[in-house]
Amino acid sequence: MSTSMTRMPTHTLFLITALAAFLSGCAVTSQPIEKTQSQQRAQADLAQLYQGQEPLTGPLTLHDAMARAVKYNVEARVKIMEEALAERQVNLATFDMLPRIAASAGYVGRNNRSASSSESVLTDSQSLEPSTSQDRDRDVADLTMVWNVLDFGVSYVNAKQQADQRLIVQERRRKVIQTIIQDVRSAYWRAVAADRLLGKIDALLAQVQQAETDSETMSSQLIGDPVQALSYQRALIEATRQLEEQRKALALAKTELAALVNLPMDSRFSLVPDDAYAVPELKLAMKDLEEQALTNRPELREQDYQTRITAAETRKAMLRMLPGLEFSLGGNYDSNSYLVNNRWADYGVKVTWNLLNVLSGPAAIDAAKAGQVVEDARRQAISVAVLAQLYVARANLSESDRQFKVTQKLAGLDDRIVGQLRNRQAADEGGKLTLIQAELNSLQAQLRRDLAYADLRNAFGQVFASAGFDPLPDQVPSASVAALSKALATTEAQWDMPAGK
Repeated sequence: MSTSMTRMPTHTLFLITALAAFLSGCAVTSQPIEKTQSQQRAQADLAQLYQGQEPLTGPLTLHDAMARAVKYNVEARVKIMEEALAERQVNLATFDMLPRIAASAGYVGRNNRSASSSESVLTDSQSLEPSTSQDRDRDVADLTMVWNVLDFGVSYVNAKQQADQRLIVQERRRKVIQTIIQDVRSAYWRAVAADRLLGKIDALLAQVQQAETDSETMSSQLIGDPVQALSYQRALIEATRQLEEQRKALALAKTELAALVNLPMDSRFSLVPDDAYAVPELKLAMKDLEEQALTNRPELREQDYQTRITAAETRKAMLRMLPGLEFSLGGNYDSNSYLVNNRWADYGVKVTWNLLNVLSGPAAIDAAKAGQVVEDARRQAISVAVLAQLYVARANLSESDRQFKVTQKLAGLDDRIVGQLRNRQAADEGGKLTLIQAELNSLQAQLRRDLAYADLRNAFGQVFASAGFDPLPDQVPSASVAALSKALATTEAQWDMPAGK
């Protein structure tokens, strides 16, 4: 051991050791989450995902599906929670406008007396023997209120900005609801197509597989032309492949719908199809839709609030350039026995002025005004995008309407062909293959018709979503699925009405 360490005082060595132990105890470490904790969290999440939902007791209609999505969709619930959080943040911001009130109480002591003496400034000699005017141990307390008018003004503007942020959250929630409704509309009609056609696909698959088995049996018995038999089997396999592709396209439709309405993914439920294939008709003029879109789209309304928030920054920059007027009022207590009055109140008025804010104020104002210009330009860009979306949605509706009518005619013709072939079917395999191919063509035509109808219904809703129409009214009698479903159906019925009614 070195001489310096040998000569180190014992208490110094103790302090160094204690300090090292303290610093090592302050080291921050993080332990990995154990797998059992993750499993417990997963089990808790699964138990809460579908908790408290109204049971599905019958076939699911389109508007029931929309209502369940609005009420139970996880993303929609997150937006509701964000809106509640924004409300609380507004309430919190209002407290910043109140005066600052500070209270303190405690005990003050020292190990010797607080004494002092005086010295003559003329002779540099002591003019007063040491004396004290303070007890060694005291109890003290005070309650002080300070209110700065300038801080109040800035806090008021901040509170207004926070209130606008809450309104922005509401507009984002509107956008989420509109998006969820559109997703449900699209998934519902594809699920209806799946419900209608999956059974037919399975039946035709069984028929094809039986025909393939019969053909293989005949080939093994060397009956007929081998090349013709192999060609026949190839045609049957190709038909199987096409049917399997169609089945794959439809199989996940109900799972997607279940996820949107927050039903268990493996749940079995039936839908209410539109066997009449009712074609919606857009009766609103584009001029009315344009005005509605530029007035009520959530993105534009959000931008309006954002512009107001940016404009408030200019007012805050101007306020910070002003002097601050501060009022103070307080009550005090001191147990010092030397005091004549150990309880007293103090008050004051003070003017403070940060001169650097005066120098930086013009730059802050210019920056805030530049922000307003940027927000105005962003709003105009969003307006152009909104109008483009509206016209694209309108054109898509027209195209979807034409495509559905064509596929509907083709499906009808293929159905008639299948009917004729069934009446004329011969006993030979060639006739059976012709019938299977005709049934396959008919099934494909039905699939195209149903998917085209789903696109048509989705395109119709997309026009109103692009125009910013809310699928739900401002007030709903209750939050039940039945009440929400009825309100959604009523709103959609009004969309079919001409303007002015």
